[in-house]
Amino acid sequence: MASRRFGKAAKVPDGYDIIEPTLEAMENELRDKVKESNAGKRNTESIWPVHQINWQKSRYVYDMYYTYHRIPRKVYDYCIKHKIVDAGLIAKWKKSGYERLCSTYVINPANYKFGTTSICRVPIQDRSETQAKAQDPTTGCLGCASGKESAPKNIFGNKYGQNLAAVQIAREKRMEAMRARQEEQERRRAEEEQKAAAQDAQGGGEGDSETDDSDSDDDYGPTPVAGVWAKSQSLIDESEAMANGEGGDEKDGEYDRPSKKARES
Repeated sequence: MASRRFGKAAKVPDGYDIIEPTLEAMENELRDKVKESNAGKRNTESIWPVHQINWQKSRYVYDMYYTYHRIPRKVYDYCIKHKIVDAGLIAKWKKSGYERLCSTYVINPANYKFGTTSICRVPIQDRSETQAKAQDPTTGCLGCASGKESAPKNIFGNKYGQNLAAVQIAREKRMEAMRARQEEQERRRAEEEQKAAAQDAQGGGEGDSETDDSDSDDDYGPTPVAGVWAKSQSLIDESEAMANGEGGDEKDGEYDRPSKKARES
């Protein structure tokens, strides 16, 4: 298998196929956004998708490796080496106080007046009333400060602020639950058919079917309608709950964030 990202064929490590569809979807999304007209947008607003998709792509790979352990180290290193993700941004996430940083741009004092950092680095509870919903003009970030209630769950307030690793894991859990229901329904159907075969023609009777799947949520499965991004509010809520403090080794259905020692490795 050769990478389609580079003109020269590169050997892709085993396990890359786990994240490849999502990475390709984000690459295609970025390509489409770059081609969009900038009419009606501020100059800096036109590059928001570049920063935001860069964050989302890097966060996805970071969490798939460190938090959910769904890809091997070779895949993670491959993404770093070939600049599929932002190594500088990931390095900052490993440091205390920068766990949700939106971009390395916003912490460079040279980019702001008076040698400060962006408003998005100020915890929401420490902002004035007029600054409560302020966005960084370059990245569109609403707030990426660390700490409980210091920033919104979705730092961009759009689909690019979704934690796609958590979305993918939540979808896998839904699919597993759906398969379990289907297997149980098939087992019950087989038992009913055996009972009916053992009875005479008048002893059977037809009842309501219990095999129909009443779940109308189409936001999961191998090829969900929404693509790699969560569409239904229930999936958004579920993935946000997983992403905010419950990621990592699965315990009683939940996840724990990777330890500092693990992040530094």
